[in-house]
Amino acid sequence: MSPHSSNRQLTEAQKQDDIEMRFKKIRWTPTRLTDTATDLTVAVTHVAMLSLVASPPRELQPLNMDTDNKKRAGNLKLRLQCRSSQAATTEGICYEEISQWSHSLEGLLSSKYGMKIFQAFLKSEFSDENIDFWLVCEDYKKIKSSFRMSSRAKKIFKRYIQAEAPREINIDHKTREMIRRNMKTPTAVCFDDARRIVYGLMERDSYPRFLRSDIYQALLDSTSESIKM
Repeated sequence: MSPHSSNRQLTEAQKQDDIEMRFKKIRWTPTRLTDTATDLTVAVTHVAMLSLVASPPRELQPLNMDTDNKKRAGNLKLRLQCRSSQAATTEGICYEEISQWSHSLEGLLSSKYGMKIFQAFLKSEFSDENIDFWLVCEDYKKIKSSFRMSSRAKKIFKRYIQAEAPREINIDHKTREMIRRNMKTPTAVCFDDARRIVYGLMERDSYPRFLRSDIYQALLDSTSESIKM
């Protein structure tokens, strides 16, 4: 074997070691619920970034996930479930609060940690555009400057509302056209109709799936066991 060949193999081995070390740096034993929610979100983002190396941007891919994407989503859900279960016995997690998330979507979103975990769950299913839009609108309504409001409204429209937008939400044509007309003079309530539609979609679809998910059940079971102990 030539020296050049040996050096090339060593370089590839070093690259592999570097990738493995990056994965090991993700810590899955947080001591507070804030760490748990943050780690879940970081894990989703980390996997998504790795997937971009081998595939085009998400908005350029077909609507139907291929086999590799489905496997990746399944593996990610399993990781989230395992890490949630491990973290559930740590200090700072309240079983009462977690159980109350099942009472209503409003209650879940009003919880700082519940909202973060719900976001992480939706990211694992590649269906987080609705919650992102809802949160963006929450911030948008707080803007006082008319100039900033106009600028932000146009960005929101291009990213979430217009046809074939990068993060297009599922709203009817009438609502979309009404918002488009409102872009001439944006107001604090110009996205309210779309926001109500998106909230309804999450309440009827995403929220029930979250409550049935292994991630949420793992959190409930683990915190319930810690109370019994």
